[in-house]
Amino acid sequence: MSRRDEFIAFRRSLGRTPPLQRMTARVRGLDLAVWTSPPVDGAPPLLLVNGGMLYDHALLWPALSPFAASRQVILYDQRGRGASEAPPDPLAARIEDDAADVGALRRALGIRQWDVLGHSWGGGIAMLGVERDQAGTRRLITVDSVGPTSAWMPVLHEAALARVSAEDRAILERLGGRPQHEPDVTIHGAYSRASYAAWFADAEMAAHFAPPHAASVTGAAIAAHLRREGYDWRERLRALSVPTLVIHGERDALPAAVALELSELLPRARHALLPDAGHMPFWEAPERFFDVAGAFLAAPSTGPPRKPP
Repeated sequence: MSRRDEFIAFRRSLGRTPPLQRMTARVRGLDLAVWTSPPVDGAPPLLLVNGGMLYDHALLWPALSPFAASRQVILYDQRGRGASEAPPDPLAARIEDDAADVGALRRALGIRQWDVLGHSWGGGIAMLGVERDQAGTRRLITVDSVGPTSAWMPVLHEAALARVSAEDRAILERLGGRPQHEPDVTIHGAYSRASYAAWFADAEMAAHFAPPHAASVTGAAIAAHLRREGYDWRERLRALSVPTLVIHGERDALPAAVALELSELLPRARHALLPDAGHMPFWEAPERFFDVAGAFLAAPSTGPPRKPP
């Protein structure tokens, strides 16, 4: 059975995708669009933070819908993306703004404590956000997250060049580097689409999924700033004491060494490398991914809970 057939069989085994209810939450002066699955008694909600920087919550739904079988799942569009309101000056946006929204969103929704999962750039947002809201977070999962410093960026670019078609390689060569230092949503969107196939370990799976289209000035400004200036979050992440699971596809173009670095840096982290999976292990290795993530989330909390602010 091919990887694609295994994925289709897995999705069919799940039955109907749970419905989502849409609402609006006022978060730090902006209206953010929020979607939730039905509540589940006895389990904390799970916030899903998508990556992609330009994109909205649809990157993770219905991909991560199996979590909704055992807990309420909460998704949202980050500021200036999807259906959420943009800040007054989108060009001044920084990833720290996204991070500050995480705890503010929890408080706006009236949730005492939740679990948080972040994918790719969303892993960076989740880690920075949870570090600021540790009392309100029970457990954290990062999935193929960006690293604690920007050292992975040139490595990823070279890996993508080696994995895509000649046509897409020409686009990446033209748009990589200095062009991405500008907050031009056309440049960032075209680069993302051209590099899309590189995220998959299996070429057939890459052909099965269409690259997303989005046009967020806010997201492009944040991405441009990170690429232009670089970043180093190590000091902040050493203070993140929430139990954390670092999941990474072993064949991701974003090197697995990033996951090992994260798991060694975070005080209460462990890692799980998923073989034969790329950047989206919930598609390429769904059974293993949901088994590992589900077991971590189902484990009881250790130590007395802290009172959220």
